Amino acid sequence: MLAEVNNGVNTLEETNRLTRLMAGKLTRAGLDRSLYGARLSTLFVWLVLILTPAGAIAQEQPRLTLNPEVPLTYRVEPGDTLWDIAALYLRDPWQWQALWAENPQIENPHLIFPGDVLRLLWEDGVPRLVRQGQADIKLSPALRASPLTLAIPVIPREQIAPFLQDHSVVEPAELASLAYVVSGESGRLMSGVGDTIFVKDMLSEAVDYRLIRPASALEDPVTGENLGTLVLDLGGASVRDPRGDDELAALVVTDIRQEIRVGDRLRPVGETDLRMRYLPHAPEVTVEDGFMIAVAGGLTQIGPMDIVAVNRGARESLRVGDVLAIEQTGPSVEDPVTGGRIRLPDTRAGVLMVFAVHDRASFGLVLEANRAMRVGDSVVNP
Repeated sequence: MLAEVNNGVNTLEETNRLTRLMAGKLTRAGLDRSLYGARLSTLFVWLVLILTPAGAIAQEQPRLTLNPEVPLTYRVEPGDTLWDIAALYLRDPWQWQALWAENPQIENPHLIFPGDVLRLLWEDGVPRLVRQGQADIKLSPALRASPLTLAIPVIPREQIAPFLQDHSVVEPAELASLAYVVSGESGRLMSGVGDTIFVKDMLSEAVDYRLIRPASALEDPVTGENLGTLVLDLGGASVRDPRGDDELAALVVTDIRQEIRVGDRLRPVGETDLRMRYLPHAPEVTVEDGFMIAVAGGLTQIGPMDIVAVNRGARESLRVGDVLAIEQTGPSVEDPVTGGRIRLPDTRAGVLMVFAVHDRASFGLVLEANRAMRVGDSVVNP
């Protein structure tokens, strides 16, 4: 490999000499300089391909910045999360995959288990985090199965599981097309478990449904676009009589989180994207004009472990696991000379990870916060 690089360097020097000679001749001949530039560009691409093994362009690895006074060894405790451990070692925890040395003895090499002892080593000047013993013995290629349920999670799953079960985003057109409750049993306005409800516009042939209620419309603060409606899950119902009198369907309420009211909508039961593992990573695209547009519970200020809605979704190529930096909007101050108003630069205030992506909006869990944040603060690439 070294000989190939030396040959490439020698070829580059000879080519540069010939290029300078050609450039002088071309200039004296009065040819267009753009032709010369095009030839140099072609030459550069050729050299890159020659000097890169197998013609592949190496991807630049993210630069890892360790925290001051990181521990050389750490024993994983029950209740730890992967984010906690990554934040212990790294200034930017979402880069944990670049720090972590995968263990080929584990069927799921990214997983860490309580009781594991982690060691911080340096390989060719690059920090690596390994399990105790990986650096001391040669590992065999055999796999050892490890129960997924025993592994520490990336983030506290219990923080987001109830939210995903209780909240979702529905497109306005879809919401308007859903069946709705016109009455409870004996004309009652509210219903509970075991009660019969009568539903109109039941177009689906499904048997089981979730009852939902619109909570708030999500609006893009920049364009004013309606990004969908945040709805609350109220409970479940099953069809008892598909078509009763006056084309009304009769359903029985099977479970509730809140009392069922006249006007509540019904959606056929679908799968909830409640993953066992969330792997944090930087977005693949540049996030532009991203903002926190709502917070669960209607709070005014946002802190760690709060769930927020973001005005970017699958349409903007956002993915589950994408980590976004939260920037607090700089205040507007008076210019002491002109008397006008000047807005100060935004300030880094925290970090969130996207855990649910809809078409035009997403939900994220705030993992870090170094100051109070609020709806309207921007989200950007970390």
